[in-house]
Amino acid sequence: MIKRIPLAVIITSCCHFVWAQSSSTTMGARANALGYASSCLQDEWSVFNNIGALAKLKATTAAFTYDAQPSFKPFNKAAAVFAVPLKAGVVGLGVYRFGDNLYNEQILTGGFSSTFGLASLGVKANYIQYNAKGFGRKGMLTISFGGLATLTQHLSVGAYIINLNQPLLDHNSGEHLPTVLVAGISLAPSEKTLIVMELEKDLDYEPTWKTGIAYQFHKKFSFRTGFNVNPNAGFFGLGFKPKNISFDYAYRYSPGIGARHQSTIGYNFNQPTK
Repeated sequence: MIKRIPLAVIITSCCHFVWAQSSSTTMGARANALGYASSCLQDEWSVFNNIGALAKLKATTAAFTYDAQPSFKPFNKAAAVFAVPLKAGVVGLGVYRFGDNLYNEQILTGGFSSTFGLASLGVKANYIQYNAKGFGRKGMLTISFGGLATLTQHLSVGAYIINLNQPLLDHNSGEHLPTVLVAGISLAPSEKTLIVMELEKDLDYEPTWKTGIAYQFHKKFSFRTGFNVNPNAGFFGLGFKPKNISFDYAYRYSPGIGARHQSTIGYNFNQPTK
């Protein structure tokens, strides 16, 4: 019982904003290892990250990820995605959960992205449900929008908006779910190297700078690293992709918070088209 007191105290003392989304939904160990600079990453996890980049997916893909904080298990989170390329674009579905039995956040998301010339645009709807023991349950619908422009073979620019519609959280206080703006670029100096940089701005807080570098040192193996500024954090990870299956691992360390580990597995149901 004593071990549960700290979390209970946190929830009770923060009850005035208990419904506010407290966890980042940027998912996938690849994005994690790159400092969560995800606006230009083109994979199945664009369902949760930049929905506009999902249009670049070439194969039907399913993936699952688990993100753990050993020092405080109630902050663990998990997600799964399924994406299908169609003639008109790519459709993606995802589920997400953060927390434990005392407090948790659950999200069901669905989105669509399509390519228009050099750019791709996407939109998604999220149903978010918050559950807090002793405070009840609350659900709401949010809309997010994103885009990606491939300017050259080596340069891309991406941006997306989270919670564009700012749904109302509390009628008494007039508090809304925060809107987050994200914009970034990716540089590919060679076929084996990728550099990503991104700026994330919650309208209520100072911006966060994110940078990541990936290097494919073998046709099946990749090394990744990155950092964040405000709040400060360091990242690294590895990727392994034999044929249609992929495995990714990421490690994050933040001063005052400690370490987080994330593992991801993905599977392509058909060979990507060229």
